[in-house]
Amino acid sequence: MIIDILSWLFIAVGSALGIIGGIGLIRFPDIYTRLHTVGITDTGCAALVLLGLSLQAGWSFESVKLFLIYAFLFFTCPTSGFSLANAAWQEKIQPWSKDRLVEDDTGD
Repeated sequence: MIIDILSWLFIAVGSALGIIGGIGLIRFPDIYTRLHTVGITDTGCAALVLLGLSLQAGWSFESVKLFLIYAFLFFTCPTSGFSLANAAWQEKIQPWSKDRLVEDDTGD
């Protein structure tokens, strides 16, 4: 009974964190802040949801597979976020600033 409640709590909080990350992806103004919010929330969302699922599965081979999935996500999500931010920086995409007006790309 306690494990069921705890696992559903982890799944619910992880799902809420995923929704918050999706809202942040839409609401934030530039690629750097969007990558930051998604990079933080997707790793936490995956951890909580997979932890809740592993509590539901009990001590079994499925729990080991869920842990391996999380280990893969733990390393690949931040790496892909860094790669995207680095590519944006190499393309000279400037971070959003309240003081800076939108500049056109012609250089006039």
